[in-house]
Amino acid sequence: MVSRIIPVSPFDLVIFGGTGDLARRKILPGLFRRYQAGQIAEGSRIIGAARGDFSDKSFRKFVSDAFDEFVAENKRDKKQIAEFLKMFHYVTVDAMGENGWKELAKLVRPDVVQAFYFSVGPSLFGELASRLHSHNIANAESRVVVEKPFGRDLETARTLNRDLAEHFDESQIYRIDHYLGKETVQNLMALRFANVLFEPLWNAQYVDHVQITAAETVGIGGRGAYYNKSGAMRDMVQNHLMQLLCLTAMEPPSHFDPDAVRDEKLKVIRSLDPVEDDDIVRGQYRKGVEGPSFLEEVDDENSKTECFVAMKVGIANWRWKGTPFYLRTGKRMKARMSEIVVTFKDIPHSIFDDDAGSKANVLTIRLQPDEGMDLSVTIKEPGPGGMRLIDVPLDMTFADAFGEEKAADVPDAYERLIMDVIRGNQTLFMRGDEVEAAWKWTDPIIKGWAERSQKPIAYDQGSAGPEDAMMLMHKDGRRWREIEEL
Repeated sequence: MVSRIIPVSPFDLVIFGGTGDLARRKILPGLFRRYQAGQIAEGSRIIGAARGDFSDKSFRKFVSDAFDEFVAENKRDKKQIAEFLKMFHYVTVDAMGENGWKELAKLVRPDVVQAFYFSVGPSLFGELASRLHSHNIANAESRVVVEKPFGRDLETARTLNRDLAEHFDESQIYRIDHYLGKETVQNLMALRFANVLFEPLWNAQYVDHVQITAAETVGIGGRGAYYNKSGAMRDMVQNHLMQLLCLTAMEPPSHFDPDAVRDEKLKVIRSLDPVEDDDIVRGQYRKGVEGPSFLEEVDDENSKTECFVAMKVGIANWRWKGTPFYLRTGKRMKARMSEIVVTFKDIPHSIFDDDAGSKANVLTIRLQPDEGMDLSVTIKEPGPGGMRLIDVPLDMTFADAFGEEKAADVPDAYERLIMDVIRGNQTLFMRGDEVEAAWKWTDPIIKGWAERSQKPIAYDQGSAGPEDAMMLMHKDGRRWREIEEL
């Protein structure tokens, strides 16, 4: 599906950390794809800012090399790349000192849309925000984009919010979570709020339970030092899975407006029940043929940090009381798969024999690797021999619905989110009070683990996680969906 071309005004986008890994892999290639789609206006500037000693020419070479590696070969048009590279500039900037800020001030224009992307560690957010204002670079219309992790607990999140709020209004701050830029996540809102078929059934009366899974086949690799201090709860559950839960569970907003949507998400977070220790399973992968163990990768044989979490969550409101939400995420698992699964309750009375085979309806929303949705419905199996019921999917895989070529043109999450920043649309970005509410719910869970000094359960690489995670649902008479390649 090709994105509808929405013209934007010329802009100056300053990428702090412009020579970093995130810029190279995601931000720069994403900007080129939006340029190819006609969404980046002539006269725009993209300015790299980092400690490295680059010139405009050498930075453009860095950008070109990133395209060679992360833009599909059939999309690398040499003429387009050459024209696009003319928009790029570079300034050597010291985030903790004064070097480079005067040069940056001369380059950033006050009469165009200004966006500052903080593709750096959160410890530098306050320093960058302060210097943008002390050097009169930013103004009341500027936008600032900040990456996760947005704090590691409630206290640090509040500190970061205060640091940014000293220099920018909340309407100027874009806290980015790339999961919210995925096409299927946005389609979840369209599915719920643009179809009369689902919304009347989207509650505890008709939904048995919801599963949200984000499984990865990779380990932590070179992120050992960071991950040993973070863990899956901070790295995945508190932000990515929390956002998916909110979009699945929230009430219909009054209209499709950034604050109206985020108000409803905030209500969900504030309605979450505390999680009992018996309703959480933590894990660490063992050494296997796929690679070293988690303990080896963090270089700490006594680490009690988790790289797998499964939990049962309740929501204390009228819509969802009594319907559990099961969250699961882990590294070195059987397959790379992210999905939301809504399992509806059985029909109240079946007119068919017990052996006919009737099952519950299941709505599956796939986020990766193949974005799409399907709804399992029960029909009669064709042929003679009595009434035999089977489940068949009503499938809406993007590649099947719109063709492989159009499906391949669906914008990457970062592409969509960066262009939303330029347009000033905050719908898919987290608000400060939303982040703090998520940490307020998460902190007691992490604190409890630390107080009990519990070591996570070891599990095999290439599996679905610890057996105890299976029991988390089995004790409720339910089963996890299989983690498998589609």
